[in-house]
Amino acid sequence: MSASAPVRVSGRAPEADAGPRARRRPARALAGGALLLIGTLLLPLSLAAVWARTELTDTDRYVAAVAPLAANPAVRDAIVDDVTNGVMEHVQLDGLLQAIPRAQRPALRERFTRGIREFVDKQVRQVVTGRSFPAVWTGVHRTAHQALDGTLTSSGDAPVTLDLTPVVERVRHQLSANGLGIDIAQRVPHTNAEIVLLKPPEVPPFRTAYRSVRTAAVLLPPAAALCLPAGLLLARRRRRALICTAAGCAAGAALLAAALVLARTRLLDALPAMVSRPAATAYADALTSPLRTGLSTVIATALLTVTTAALTPPVRRLLRRVARARD
Repeated sequence: MSASAPVRVSGRAPEADAGPRARRRPARALAGGALLLIGTLLLPLSLAAVWARTELTDTDRYVAAVAPLAANPAVRDAIVDDVTNGVMEHVQLDGLLQAIPRAQRPALRERFTRGIREFVDKQVRQVVTGRSFPAVWTGVHRTAHQALDGTLTSSGDAPVTLDLTPVVERVRHQLSANGLGIDIAQRVPHTNAEIVLLKPPEVPPFRTAYRSVRTAAVLLPPAAALCLPAGLLLARRRRRALICTAAGCAAGAALLAAALVLARTRLLDALPAMVSRPAATAYADALTSPLRTGLSTVIATALLTVTTAALTPPVRRLLRRVARARD
């Protein structure tokens, strides 16, 4: 053995050779762990930001999401009730009851009102369940979303409304064609058929959130896509790091799903009594369906990764033993 060769004790290299490498490894492992932690936190946030940008800020995607609601029974019932209430506000029976004795007017007014309401309700329901209603429905929501996008991308504080005028106009036509001899259709106004979605004081904070979501949807996914692979490459024990990262991603997605359920419940509970709870639930489910599907996919993929990474070494050892036994 050469005199200049390093002396090994019990098969180990001298500490002088292992020192620099040992000093480099903790820093590398720390950087890898930090990147994996950041990527794990960014993954569910990226998914939420992309969902909000594609489903809520893109008109075509939003219209495609709410289009099936035109056939939803709860949504149809809510529209029928809203439009019927709007029509009944303009039905005047004073002229018809002038020839009736004053004592009999309250009972007849109640009877006439109930009969007219049933008639109007039936005509409105025929419009809502008609073949042409889905086209009207998508047109109403496209106009509303374009107005929302225009308001949130500008600097004004105009209210955002859902204009039901196309529905009311079809109801006017239906009433004119199937009248009771009472000029109900002429009493239905051409305006004021709107549902306020955002009041002026609510526009500025909503605009801030809107712009933040659009920015986050651009920045967060690439950041997560860079942090996770880089962290795995820097990790000393990559299999263990992969298992921990996948488990963290599953936990983060599960927490986001739970937060989504909680937010949905609170928003529905905060709705005014006049708003149909089943219809609002249908809206919320239709809009959040892609996000819930994405979270479920992330959770399933992460758990599959954890299982595969955890079982790979035992299965590999078992296969080796079987192969040796055959030899």
